[in-house]
Formats: sequence, structure tokens, C-alpha cells
Amino acid sequence: EHYKHHWFPLAPSKGSGYRCIRINHKMDPLIGKAAGMIGLSHERLFQLLPSELTLWVDPFEVSYRIGEDGSICVLYESPQPGGKTTKPVESRASCKEEWRIGRSSPSKNYNMMTVSS
Repeated sequence: EHYKHHWFPLAPSKGSGYRCIRINHKMDPLIGKAAGMIGLSHERLFQLLPSELTLWVDPFEVSYRIGEDGSICVLYESPQPGGKTTKPVESRASCKEEWRIGRSSPSKNYNMMTVSS
């Protein structure tokens, strides 16, 4: 619902600034609202998520960056209609490893939050 008028599958990068979810030592209101709906406090979210996280939610791809100087990594990707694929991502394995164990610079270990249905 939040992205209803900012979702353009034929031009996936259009509106991407609006769909950017950002944690920069303060919680993004969209994440805070979703967490509240499932009973998670802002304090608990800050324990589970990095203090600096940028998440881009685009048609066919969700990507993220930990920290200001981190690599941009793809979290989810789906094929576009007509068989088009999104741009190739370099060092995908290192991005997954970065998320799993946390960045080495700055030295901080991040907890990983898992979701089950």
C-alpha cells in the first residue's frame, strides 16, 4: 500500500528514492511501523539490525548496503517480464557473507534476524 503510487515495473528505477528504506542511527518509520504491528520495539530492532542500513525495494529486485561505504548487495531478484534480467551483481557471495557475519570495517558484529512462517 505504501508504494501504491510509486511502483513502475516498466521503469524499475523510477521512484526508487521513495522506496528506499533507511536506518542511520534512527529507525525508518516504515520499518518501525511494521515492527510495531508484530510486537517488536525499536530497541529490539536496533539490536537485530545494523545501525546503518539502506534497503532499496524495486520491481524485480531488493538490494541493501550495510554502512555508508559498504558494497551494494542483492537480497532478492526475480526475472522481468519478457525474460529480461536485472544488471549482474559482482561478488554476490561476498555480499551474502558480509550480511551473515557482519562487516569487518567498522568492526562491529551484527545479529541476523530470521523470519519463519
